[in-house]
Amino acid sequence: MQLTELTQLAGIMLAGAASMRAAIGMISIAGRKYQFARQEKKYVAQFRNATAEVFRHSDVKPLNSEISWQGKRRFRVSRRVYENVNQDICSFYLEPNDRRSIPPFRAGQFLTFAVPVPGQAEPVVRCYSLSNGPDAQGHYRVTVKKIAAPENAPQGTPPGQSSTYFHNHMQPGALVDVFAPTGSFCLDEASDKPVVLIAGGVGITPLVSMLQRLIATGSTREIWLIYGVRNKSEHAMYEYLQKVARETYNIRMIVVYSQPTNTCRHTVDYHIRGHINEQLLHPILEARDCDIYLCGPAPMMKSLTGAFRNMAVPDENIRIEAFGPASSTPAGSPKKSAETAPEQTFQVEFSRSGKKVNWLPGDGSILELAMANGIKARCGCRQGVCGTCAIALQDGRVKYERQPDKNPPSGKCLPCIARPQSDVILDM
Repeated sequence: MQLTELTQLAGIMLAGAASMRAAIGMISIAGRKYQFARQEKKYVAQFRNATAEVFRHSDVKPLNSEISWQGKRRFRVSRRVYENVNQDICSFYLEPNDRRSIPPFRAGQFLTFAVPVPGQAEPVVRCYSLSNGPDAQGHYRVTVKKIAAPENAPQGTPPGQSSTYFHNHMQPGALVDVFAPTGSFCLDEASDKPVVLIAGGVGITPLVSMLQRLIATGSTREIWLIYGVRNKSEHAMYEYLQKVARETYNIRMIVVYSQPTNTCRHTVDYHIRGHINEQLLHPILEARDCDIYLCGPAPMMKSLTGAFRNMAVPDENIRIEAFGPASSTPAGSPKKSAETAPEQTFQVEFSRSGKKVNWLPGDGSILELAMANGIKARCGCRQGVCGTCAIALQDGRVKYERQPDKNPPSGKCLPCIARPQSDVILDM
């Protein structure tokens, strides 16, 4: 064999050896990758099990994992849908105008809006419950009832400023400033108790959000939905609620019409004529340790919280959200502080308005006292949640009817839930 041939053979052998080493190396790497993937899969499974266990046994909610935005953020109306026969209840679908993602929320929470009502020097601040479930992607939904002037009000009394603006001006493409979701009237997802959702009128909106969340998560809890309205013309989200009651095995719905018309079908559109009361609720609540969520107008709230007391329903089982102008002191709110004896009275000075008024326990919150004496004050939720009413406390002490969701800045107080504990001076 010539030298050239030997050289060629040696080259082939060396190339073959190199290829074999590479192949062995690749097999070894593939083997290590396979082992790593198996191990990683095992660790991921262990992590998921561990975190699921944490969520099951703590108050931490996965939906709260993202940070909300600070201050106002501009949203655009993507569409609007009327939700009742009268067309005075309308849902508004809102998407972020900056097209960035939006944080999730807890079922039952609300949005606070700065509404540019024509003729007003500053935007009117109002809160509306989110009526879609937290699982909706890329948008929020609020459902607003157009508030007419009170029936017996003097001629020329204006209707609800914010609700009228929504219905008249918030067409697709319209922009509005929105504060991040907030509120403590939330579905307790860690509980396995039966759920009783009780709503009056447009108070159904946060309860629909809770209902959607329960359905989306495949909850097997026993769910009661008890809804009271005048008649079918005011019945919000009729088709949706009928569908849910028909198709969801663990939901029982009772609809109560106080003034059914000749066209309202008994047992189809509604089940009971009258009002939601103790007689109706007693058989449902008697033998059940339930989580109760109640939302509606103030007279209904007052009546039902009295019924709960008569039935000895534990306070910790009841969660309440009041709708309407009287929501400044929702029924079921914490009782007056024992530190303020019934006979005590304090002087409240509104320094900016130049008024001094004596406060008695029956006068309610400082905000209620101010409004009863013709003193204008900014307010939103009236439940110590949104912080819109925060005002400088120039002198004196106050005590809150309930713990605010967010403490106001130093030197300020929330008059919507504050009661004086001494003579006070406020910058109002």
